[in-house]
Amino acid sequence: MAGDAGLVLDSDQGKYDAEERVKIICLGDSAVGKSKLMERFLMDGYRPQQLSTYALTLYKYTTTIDGKSVLVDFWDTAGQERFQSMHPSYYHKAHACVMVFDVQRKITYKNLANWYKELREYRPEIPCIVVANKIDADMKVTQRNFNFAKKQGLPLYYVSAADGTNVVKLFKDAIKLAMSYKQNSRDFMDEVMRELENFEMEAKEQKSSEGEEDPFKEDTELV
Repeated sequence: MAGDAGLVLDSDQGKYDAEERVKIICLGDSAVGKSKLMERFLMDGYRPQQLSTYALTLYKYTTTIDGKSVLVDFWDTAGQERFQSMHPSYYHKAHACVMVFDVQRKITYKNLANWYKELREYRPEIPCIVVANKIDADMKVTQRNFNFAKKQGLPLYYVSAADGTNVVKLFKDAIKLAMSYKQNSRDFMDEVMRELENFEMEAKEQKSSEGEEDPFKEDTELV
């Protein structure tokens, strides 16, 4: 069960010691409401951090799951989705994906296939949730069958960033899926990344060790 939660502001990050940390990415066409959904979930407590280097917006959020403190990094596209592709770094180490389309714009639904294909190129195994947003405009759409999610075996959520329908459930479930994936991952790419990180860490430690010199070495040579 998720417990009390709150947003970690930039000034608080250094003080916060989370037991777990997960990364959740959002995908979908421009103007489907990805940012609005996040802001609705975080409500008045949010303060997005714009990371211009990576052309994305990062939201940091804290919660408690099964007695563990969890720091969640929500990554938003910051408009880069208009290029119909994301930089590989966007997918790096992601533990779950929220893929959004606008029920009023058919093209955004059709493009889910492209986003899903790209997601699986970089993150073959992470859980993915399909989100039908803006249902407040016409509640009848909740009676329709969107076959994409069913075909891919993905959960489908009908939500509204405008009135908040299912928004909290969507993101809390996404966090739980991300946690479960991280704890039980057998993703080949995760294993490769762990090996690379261990190798880099060992290399840095070795370099640091080799760089330690006798402070009196220079004086000794001069004698």
